[in-house]
Amino acid sequence: MGDGGGRGKDMRDSDFPAKTEAGRAEMQTRANKLPATLRSILLLVDGKRDAASLRRLGEGLHGPADALEQLLALQLIGAGEAPEPEPSNTVSDIAARYSLLSGLMSEAVRQHLGLRGFFTQLKIERCADFSELEQLLPDIAEAVAKARTREYALHWEKGVRAAIAQ
Repeated sequence: MGDGGGRGKDMRDSDFPAKTEAGRAEMQTRANKLPATLRSILLLVDGKRDAASLRRLGEGLHGPADALEQLLALQLIGAGEAPEPEPSNTVSDIAARYSLLSGLMSEAVRQHLGLRGFFTQLKIERCADFSELEQLLPDIAEAVAKARTREYALHWEKGVRAAIAQ
C-alpha cells in the first residue's frame, strides 16, 4: 500500500488511487488551476478503479501518460488497496455514474466550446438522470468535433463511454 504522500514515487498499476482531502477540495475550488485533461482524470479517481484502468481512461481523454504521478506529486490523490466489492447498480453507483458523466461533459464544454457552449452546458444541467445525460452525449461529441476534429471527438467519446461503463 502506498503512503499517500507520493512525492517522487510512481503509481503501481495494482494501486487503487483515491482523492485526498486536498483532491476533493481541488474539485470544488480549482485552486491548482489544473489543465482540463488532468482535472478530468482527477474526477475519475474514486478509489474503486485501479491505476491501470485509470491510465487507459486517461489515454482516451488525451491525458498525459504520467497524470497519476502528477496528481500524486500534488498530493491530490493517494495510493490505496482494492476496495471491498459492492453490489452494482446501487443508488450510489448510479449517482456516481451520473456525477462522473456530468463532470466529464461539462469539462469538455468548458475546455473546447468556451462561451459558445453556454446553451450546451444548460442542457447538461437540465438532465434529471443518467439516461438523459447519456442521450446528450452524441450532441456533446458532435460539438467537440466541430471545435476540434472528428477523430478527437470520437476518441473523447470512447474514453467517456469507457469511464462510465466501469
